[in-house]
Amino acid sequence: MRKIPLGDWVNDAIGYLTDHGRPVFDAISDAVSGLVGGLESVLAGPPALAMAGIVAVLGWWLRGPLFAVLSFLGLALIDNLGEWESAMSTLALVLVASIAALVIGVPLGILAARRPGVATVVQPVLDFMQTMPAFVYLIPAIFFFGVGEVPGVIATVIFALPPGVRLTQLGIGQVDKEMVEAADAFGTPPGRTLTRVQLPLALGTIMTGVNQVIMLSLSMVVIAGMVGAGGLGGEVFGAITQLDVGRGFEAGLSVVILAITLDRLTGALGVRLSPVTRARSAAATTTRGWQGALHYRPRPAFALAGVLVLALVSAGFGLTGGDQGQDGKKQLTIGYIPWDEDIAVSYLWKGELEKRGYSVKLQQVDAGPLYSGLAAGQIDLFLDAWLPATHADYYAKYKSKMEDLGTWYDNASMQLAVPKDDPANSVADLAADPGRYKGRIIGIEPSAGEMKIVKDKVMPGYGLDGKFKLIQGSTPAMLAELTRATSAKQPIVVTLWKPHWAYSKFPIKPLADPKGTFGSTEKLHMLARQGFSKDFPELTGWLKKFQMADQQLFPLEDLIMNKYKGQEAKAVEEWTKANPDFMKKITG
Repeated sequence: MRKIPLGDWVNDAIGYLTDHGRPVFDAISDAVSGLVGGLESVLAGPPALAMAGIVAVLGWWLRGPLFAVLSFLGLALIDNLGEWESAMSTLALVLVASIAALVIGVPLGILAARRPGVATVVQPVLDFMQTMPAFVYLIPAIFFFGVGEVPGVIATVIFALPPGVRLTQLGIGQVDKEMVEAADAFGTPPGRTLTRVQLPLALGTIMTGVNQVIMLSLSMVVIAGMVGAGGLGGEVFGAITQLDVGRGFEAGLSVVILAITLDRLTGALGVRLSPVTRARSAAATTTRGWQGALHYRPRPAFALAGVLVLALVSAGFGLTGGDQGQDGKKQLTIGYIPWDEDIAVSYLWKGELEKRGYSVKLQQVDAGPLYSGLAAGQIDLFLDAWLPATHADYYAKYKSKMEDLGTWYDNASMQLAVPKDDPANSVADLAADPGRYKGRIIGIEPSAGEMKIVKDKVMPGYGLDGKFKLIQGSTPAMLAELTRATSAKQPIVVTLWKPHWAYSKFPIKPLADPKGTFGSTEKLHMLARQGFSKDFPELTGWLKKFQMADQQLFPLEDLIMNKYKGQEAKAVEEWTKANPDFMKKITG
């Protein structure tokens, strides 16, 4: 049976929309980025403890003093862990996405509840949206909006929309029909019946939908860290790709605290707003004694006054503090893939440029979104393009929208590696005994060009198909497996490349490639967005003089990836002290 070319149709549709819908997508992107940026400034501008105090007062009003204390301590812990700015970025993304999802979802739910024909059409669409894997929503979002916050918000809106529609429809549908009929009998217009009868009685269920929309938005925003959305999602993604357990736990704990706080606040707000549960809640607060103190909640006017006082104090701090030091600095975004040499040189240049008055933002994304971001002008610079083979597909697709600033390392290569005492010396030797290696080749990120070369050229070229399975994962996961295997003196085959500090740290050797399936020697290019050399002429001149040899690169990689893991600035500082003239010769 002939395969339906569904994937081709989808690709053609996305290509058509990308080519012809650019003005619309640009307008949406500007609006979303403006909203997120403005809200993030409001949330992150004041001192962390002041914002924690505002949340605590709201929690006291909605849930009582115990929750107020716990929420304050939880947010203070986020600040103590150094995750406050990331948490506020995440909160801004969640609020914008949730509001957008509710603006669409609640009216659609009302319409579906009052029009059976609409419900018939909407239900299968919602089923499709809820069962589609969350990661899939990121793919078209990247094509339409590039990388950064905007595709994360758009994908989040789509992912979080269904519960808002379903629970609004359910709440309206559960309202007693006799009450609706009574309103109609007294001549109440349909619109007033909706606003005075159905919505108030359905409010509890609708607020449950609001709660679910916010929770789903938070989960999707974390996933959107893969496409450069930033916030806690970026922290979690960075920790996963670099196998940094401590950093991942801190970012994950911050997500949990934020999620619990939002969940409890929105749940309590639903109880307060619903006329059905309001009286029950008021009766529960009349308890005397210490239990009464634990359940005491201030009147709305008092709580609002407390919030306003804290907000005014916070605004004062925000106006007098903030990032005034950034004024007049040249803004630069460097994108990087979580490969060791890319991380090393990106942080090296970040440290040097910040000394010279630049404001540098590093953005970690996978190879595909990174090239897309360069082409769209959302990323200024990428320092680790492997050409002519590894990144050939990405480069061919976007080269007309990028500038090639030259190479900084000209002896790069890809290979399979095994322990030094292994009997295999060539890739061809692996086919004789696949059981020795458990029939596995431990790979890296699926988006890496090397993975495609190993799968499409190396394995077929040496008859490894059917005998070996290429395991997709990440560079840190591969290194962790390599660490375990070499420590236990067990056979292992991994995908590796040069330059890489692993060859100096582990007792391993590269396998020869007599058939040349990996291609010729690779060069590491520096790619920039269109117009970069015009906007940054001085920096362009520095980059064109940038060259590194193994004896300089390997120690820098080792410092960043091992000795000072998670403290990249400290690693660069130590390396610079050992190589004081290196950057001076480049930048003068």
